[in-house]
Amino acid sequence: MAASLNLALVGDYRASAVAHQAIPLAIERAAQHLGASVSFNWLATDEAGVVDAARRSDALWVVPGSPYKNDDAVFEIIRWAREHRHPFLGSCGGFQYAVIEYARNALGWQDANHAETDEGGRMVIAPLSCSLVEQRGEVRFAPGSRIAEAYGAQSSDEGYHCNFGVNPAFSEALEGENLRITSWDAAGDVRGIELIDHPYFVATLFQSERAALQDKASPLVIAWLQAALARG
Repeated sequence: MAASLNLALVGDYRASAVAHQAIPLAIERAAQHLGASVSFNWLATDEAGVVDAARRSDALWVVPGSPYKNDDAVFEIIRWAREHRHPFLGSCGGFQYAVIEYARNALGWQDANHAETDEGGRMVIAPLSCSLVEQRGEVRFAPGSRIAEAYGAQSSDEGYHCNFGVNPAFSEALEGENLRITSWDAAGDVRGIELIDHPYFVATLFQSERAALQDKASPLVIAWLQAALARG
């Protein structure tokens, strides 16, 4: 009998969002690759009980689509996944919020903020120098990182839909005891992070799920499901 997984997709679903179109396809392709049976629930961030529903999952993914209807719930879910070693994937907005959550609650930067929604404090997430809305570009990976191991490569061409990313002024300080920056674009700007003391906590500004729209597998989605299966 194939292993069965219950997955939580945390975010406010929009049928018009390219990433939201790609995510179910990416999950289905990854499940087929692993011979696993999966079900997934889209959890609107403003629905009652969203935090508890996320905690009941076998793995959770904070999907693109920020700002979310309930940012506080998203931050709470990310913190729970980080502290309870729950398999976590974040892409685009999920990456941005994972960085802020870590800055606030692991590094103690209570004023860490997002320039899209806040006006003061440390703007850890700031406007990109060039918009990446519906853009593609090469991303390079740190050797030996979880992302590099998932891809089996040192780089990949990936798609985006974003105007905000890690503020370069804070990128060096973000790397603490547990967080590592493991993906960069050609200019050296941060494009992915992971926690080295966590079974699977990976977040990227790029949207690896878009591979499914080209009839390809997303290595990060496969690795995320593998972590959920290993957790049992």
